Amino acid sequence: MIGVIDYGAGNLHSLARGIVHVGGEALVSADPDELAAQDAIVLPGVGHAGQLLDRLRHLEMDRAILGAIDRGVPFFGICIGMQIMFGDQEEGGATGLGLLPGRVRHLKPGVKAPHMGWNLARLSRDSPLGDEGDERYFYFVHSFVADDVAPDDVVATTTYGETFPSAVIRNHLWGTQFHPEKSADNGMALLRAFVEMVDARRLVPAGVAGR
Repeated sequence: MIGVIDYGAGNLHSLARGIVHVGGEALVSADPDELAAQDAIVLPGVGHAGQLLDRLRHLEMDRAILGAIDRGVPFFGICIGMQIMFGDQEEGGATGLGLLPGRVRHLKPGVKAPHMGWNLARLSRDSPLGDEGDERYFYFVHSFVADDVAPDDVVATTTYGETFPSAVIRNHLWGTQFHPEKSADNGMALLRAFVEMVDARRLVPAGVAGR
């Protein structure tokens, strides 16, 4: 079962339907203990990073997320959900969860913000998303991007006035700047890969599939 964090905003049920469509099971919940007990946790963030972090901390979701990740539970952050996986957030002057090294800043001047619509993600290394050099279209809605990210964590980049990380993976931590649930077949393929990773980790004895 994959827990989808309900923090009072976002197209949660569309994402849950996508997970079910590719063969997974999804539970939308605002209960941190219930979410922490699932096989994986997904955070489909929308809106303002500072407000999202405040809401997660008010609901004690940050505790649930960090505790689950330390036990080896897979985590998938989408859009702002990916951004708060890093540390310093320019939006709202907030501090993210610090799951990965990096910071988040506004898109550089000279382009329309938000970046909205279909764009190519180019795979920078082999990963569950595909082979190095592959290019696939995904749907984006964002004004901020991750920066100073560890190169080994980046699996795809996208160019919109500048080139930025559009997908990251480190072990059981996944993040995408784009919205897979809005990205048609390519998005469903990515969700399927995540479900398959979760299923594979469930078969590994406790303590082996750690962070």
